Amino acid sequence: MMTLEEIRNLTNDDMSAVNKVITDRLASDVALVNQLSAYIIGAGGKRFRPLITVLSARAAGDKSGWAPQLAAVVEFIHTATLLHDDVVDESSLRRGRDTANVLFGNAASVLVGDFLYSRAFEMMVEVGKMRVMEILAHTPPM
Repeated sequence: MMTLEEIRNLTNDDMSAVNKVITDRLASDVALVNQLSAYIIGAGGKRFRPLITVLSARAAGDKSGWAPQLAAVVEFIHTATLLHDDVVDESSLRRGRDTANVLFGNAASVLVGDFLYSRAFEMMVEVGKMRVMEILAHTPPM
């Protein structure tokens, strides 16, 4: 059985590609979106969801090249749910850091969460596979 560290070493290139997609697709003409997005994504996290996505693509023998983008989609949806959840729960800490709503306000947190949802769906459409959209549209919040 492989350790998590061994799995992460095996997927370094894949996860680097995912991180590049995340960075590229977070870019916005709105400065606040860039600041808040950078804060949230920079907070780290284990990135298990994107890791599972790229591992699943590998296991299925995927050769489409869409795995990094779909892994970023999963991360964007997850992050959007966290932003919205922190506003609803009036949370002040996440992963040992101030939540975005504490630093930037509730309105900005909700709007950036909406931005992430919108960007995720835009990226899903680019893949051009209705089945992918069906699966993600019916997946409960992560």
